[in-house]
Amino acid sequence: QVQLVESGGGLVQAGGSLRLSCAASGRTFSNYVMGWFRRAPGKEREFVAAISRSGSNTYYADSVKGRFTVSRDNAKNTVYLQMNTLNSEDTAVYYCAASVDYGLQDRVRYENKYAYWGQGTQVTVSS
Repeated sequence: QVQLVESGGGLVQAGGSLRLSCAASGRTFSNYVMGWFRRAPGKEREFVAAISRSGSNTYYADSVKGRFTVSRDNAKNTVYLQMNTLNSEDTAVYYCAASVDYGLQDRVRYENKYAYWGQGTQVTVSS
């Protein structure tokens, strides 16, 4: 089992940047595909980005492609989400999640592939 704790959320003006972190504890971090999801007010949780075990493959939702970057440091048991050019549509609670599945490829976008979730961190973008 792995425990996940997100940090780095906050209030930022439109056009600004934030970097979220997700620290993992428990089993070997490099065993997990890591994903970021978000839930905006009144909406269902949606996929944002994911990264493979080694970090060599990354996946993004169309809405964040070119603005967000997911990365990981397996030595520090941490996954990051660098968010640039933020807008009000990015206001949400952001969650990191861990998957033990292999061969996911594009299925990293599906919530049910992730067994472990953090508690979430709030990101609010003011216009």
